[in-house]
Amino acid sequence: MFPQALKVLVAGGFGAGKTTFVGAVSEIAPLSTEELLTQVGAGLDDLTGVEAKTSTTVAMDFGRITLDPHHVLYLFGTPGQERFWFLWDELCAGALGAVVLADTRRLEQSFSAVDFFERRGIQFVVAVNEFDGSFRYDPEEIRSAIGLAPEVPVVLCDARTASSGIRTLVTLVQHLLTSVTAGEAAS
Repeated sequence: MFPQALKVLVAGGFGAGKTTFVGAVSEIAPLSTEELLTQVGAGLDDLTGVEAKTSTTVAMDFGRITLDPHHVLYLFGTPGQERFWFLWDELCAGALGAVVLADTRRLEQSFSAVDFFERRGIQFVVAVNEFDGSFRYDPEEIRSAIGLAPEVPVVLCDARTASSGIRTLVTLVQHLLTSVTAGEAAS
């Protein structure tokens, strides 16, 4: 028997660390559609806060984590640039939930991802990617700045570290289970 496939999106603004997150936690070599930034995108891509960025995801990232013999988690990283957001609707089909990566250097870039999942009723957690040299905030300060509902988990993570990414995914799965249980109790 094949294991059950569970789909999770990893979303967020341009340069938030989505490709790094998927690559760090995936047990397989991740599929990545990274392309070099070029002069063509110079007027379209705001590099403020991420001036050293040299590449970007143009379609998606894909990784896999085997939870147990019966369940496999498939990770789909979304592109962060606004001109590629049309792909998000396709990528979210069948998703159980999402991780929204937030970068405190450009926190406003996470607003669109939060809004996207809220409008579609897809459960999510916000993972604050703690970049070297970035501002450090308490999760409740992030919650307030983004305007999140109290039930949406906010976690601190380092997208480069598998253990940190896995803790974030565990938080998402716990949130999904709590949401399902709360929904059943309300019925």
